[in-house]
Amino acid sequence: MDYSFLQHYWWFLVSLLGALLVFLLFVQGGQSFLFSLGKDKLTQKMMVNSTGRKWEFTFTTLVTFGGAIFASFPLFYSTSFSGAYWVWMLILFCFIIQAVSYEYQSKHGNVWGKKTYQVLLFINGVLAPILLGAAVSTFFTGSNFSVNKMAMFDITGGSQIVSQWQPYNGVLLMGLEAVLNVWNVVLGLAVFFLARVSALLYFINNIDYNDLYAAAKRRLVANTLAFLVFFLAYVAFLLTTDGFAVNPENKQVYMESYKYLHNFLAMPTVLAAFLVGVVLVLAGIGLTLFRPNFKRGIWLHGTGVVLTVLALLLVAGWNHTSWYPSTYDLQSSLTIENASSSEFTLRTMSYVSILIPFVLAYIFYAWRALDIRKITKQEMEQGDHTY
Repeated sequence: MDYSFLQHYWWFLVSLLGALLVFLLFVQGGQSFLFSLGKDKLTQKMMVNSTGRKWEFTFTTLVTFGGAIFASFPLFYSTSFSGAYWVWMLILFCFIIQAVSYEYQSKHGNVWGKKTYQVLLFINGVLAPILLGAAVSTFFTGSNFSVNKMAMFDITGGSQIVSQWQPYNGVLLMGLEAVLNVWNVVLGLAVFFLARVSALLYFINNIDYNDLYAAAKRRLVANTLAFLVFFLAYVAFLLTTDGFAVNPENKQVYMESYKYLHNFLAMPTVLAAFLVGVVLVLAGIGLTLFRPNFKRGIWLHGTGVVLTVLALLLVAGWNHTSWYPSTYDLQSSLTIENASSSEFTLRTMSYVSILIPFVLAYIFYAWRALDIRKITKQEMEQGDHTY
């Protein structure tokens, strides 16, 4: 395993975590339906308990994703998490209010009332997917920062600021300028409606209640159409826009026409994963809509989501591409080469990563144990261990 292999390997692992996180955002998508799909207290309780048994998977994956980024590509962590401060703080705030809401909404002595915490869950369900989607879109559209790695070696007492966020039109927005780029918002909305589609499929699979099943199927069409509009628009933009390429000889970053299309064509395995993923996403939806009593669409759909997002993230970072480009200074753009940890660090972590299949097996076991019985009306009315 040479240094280049390790850098590509860790970008793959980070991308896989990101893809799993997007799938697990069905929890957020379900929360966004609390006041539209769940119009009575029983239905709301069933929905909250369905997503409530999975919210920790989403939160843990988000934290693991951040930890993996920090360990393998620390320059990105220090640049983005300190520079795009407000975006990441808003995302973290969304997940904090989610955790508090699930744990306290049914506690004795809740002076705020259950409705207050459900409103917070709704806020998390809307904002978290949009903000995460907009943040990931900057991997393709760029961010407003500069990097001076030589500052780390300055022992003269001068400035030791390695990365610095720059003002946007004279105003220091600390990452909030991401939402001023229409394509970042488009991907954010695509992720939001994808999360809602995933949630509807999960409710259909996880909740045994005919009224909710019928209501979820009715809403599946409109949310699928909304997702496709934003997703296809973003894919069209991605395949036709100029991308941030890296010269393999001198490591200089330059703009290349149709860069991300070229990446797909140069990596046929990634292209195949993307196409298979899209087909599986649509197959899960289509079978649920058109095959009577088919309730396992979430698994086809979820596999497709992971493959599609994984392929998009690999296109962002592999094949001599800057995956965190700077629109302020092209040569400050981050790549898997100039932003990674040392070879020793990546190699040591790679040995530890051998344990990943065992962790995934445990997650599968825990998930299956939670879902072995469907949520029913009787359980909600009689159960003591409910949200």
